[in-house]
Amino acid sequence: MTTRLGFPNADAPLPELISRCVHCGLCLPTCPTFAELGVEMDSPRGRIRLMKNVWDERLEADSPAFADHMAKCLDCRACETACPSGVSFGKLMEAARSQVVAARRPSPIEAALRRAVFRGLIPSPPRLALFARFGHLSKRLGMRTVLRAIGLRHLAELLDLIPDAAPSSAALPARFAAVGPKRGTVALFTGCVMRAAFAGTNAATARVLARNGVEVLVPAAQTCCGALHAHAGERAGARELAMRNVAMLEPLAVDAFIVNAAGCGANLKEYGWLLKDTAWAERGERFSARVKDAAEYLAEVGLATAPGPVRATVAYDDPCHLIHGQKISAQPRELLGAIPELTVVPLVEADWCCGSAGTYNVTQPDLARRLGHRKAQHIMRSGAALVVTANPGCQMQIEAALRREGATTPVVHLMDLLDRAYAGG
Repeated sequence: MTTRLGFPNADAPLPELISRCVHCGLCLPTCPTFAELGVEMDSPRGRIRLMKNVWDERLEADSPAFADHMAKCLDCRACETACPSGVSFGKLMEAARSQVVAARRPSPIEAALRRAVFRGLIPSPPRLALFARFGHLSKRLGMRTVLRAIGLRHLAELLDLIPDAAPSSAALPARFAAVGPKRGTVALFTGCVMRAAFAGTNAATARVLARNGVEVLVPAAQTCCGALHAHAGERAGARELAMRNVAMLEPLAVDAFIVNAAGCGANLKEYGWLLKDTAWAERGERFSARVKDAAEYLAEVGLATAPGPVRATVAYDDPCHLIHGQKISAQPRELLGAIPELTVVPLVEADWCCGSAGTYNVTQPDLARRLGHRKAQHIMRSGAALVVTANPGCQMQIEAALRREGATTPVVHLMDLLDRAYAGG
C-alpha cells in the first residue's frame, strides 16, 4: 500500500504546500543540483512533482527513485528566494525525507548506524567532542593515506573536511558581563557541532556581544537544535530535541537567543512549524520569535564600540540557511564594512551552496565535491586572502575544497574576525 505525503504518521505537510508550486521554472537556474546534473527530477520543480505523485498515490514513497531524488537535494532553499509563489520548499523537503524514512525498511546495519549517529552521537556534546578529537588525531597521523591505499576513498575525504586546527570544546563561562553601559541581555545557543569543535567561535561571539554592551548568558541546560535530524528525515528526534530546548530555555529572562551557526538558526526559527501538530506548537512559535542570528542582532542594536583595523582582503560567502533560510544577507556585510582597513571583494555565486548542507558531504560525497570545487574556483579568482562565512559546516567544506585546489586561503567565522578586530587586529 502506498504511504501518502501528508498522512499524520508521516508527519508531512498538507497538500496546499505542494499546490503552491505553479511549475514556472524560475527556481531552476538557482538550483545547484540541477546546474550540476541537468536532470528535471533533481530540480525543485521536479522534486515537487514527485511529491505530488506520492500524494496522489501514483508513486510509492519507498520507491528507490523517489528516495534518490530527495536525497540529492541540498535543501539549500535557494529556490525559496527565487520563487514568486512563496513555496516553502524546505518544509516540503524535510517532510518528504521523513516520509522516506517512515516508508523504507533499512538494513539492520543502516538502522543501527542511524541510531548511533542521531541518538547517541549528535545530541551528546561530550561524545561529539571526543569524535572530533579522534578525527583530528587520525588526520594528523596520516590515516587519509592509509584509507585511500585500501580503497576507502570516501572515508579519506571525510578526514579532509576536518580543519587543520585542533577542535576546541572548552566550556564557556556561564556569563559574559557587558562592557560599558548595559544595552541588553541575551542567551547564547551553543549548539552541538559548535560546542564540540568550535567552542572558540562561541567564546568569540560572546566577547563581541559583550564589547558592545550586551550581557551574554551561556545556559548549561540546552541541547542540539535538531537541524541535522530534520534534514535527514528523523522528524521525531528533531521534535524531541526542540521540546527539550523550549522547556529548558524559554524561562530565561533574555531579550533574544543568539545563534552563530546558520543551520541551527534556521531550524530554531521554525520550531513553531516543527511542533505544529503538538501541544507545544504555541510555545514553539513564541520561542522562535526570540531567536536571532548573531549578525542580525548586532546589526539591529548597532555597534557601541568601533572595532580595530584588520588589514586584509576578504570575500564573504553566504551560508544557505542564513541567506535563504533566514533572509539575512546585508547584516554580515554591514559588520564587515565596520572594520577599518578591511577590503571586501565580491564573490561570484556567493549565495550558492558549497556542498556542505548538514550531512550532505557525507551522504552525497561526489556531488558535494563538485560543488566544493565550483566554490573554491570562484574564491581563488576573487583575489581574496581570507574567506569569511557564518556556519561551521560551510567553513569546513570550503577549507577542504580550497586545499584540494592547492590554495592555502584561510576560512574564518564572521564572529572570529570581529573578535580579532576588537582584540587589535
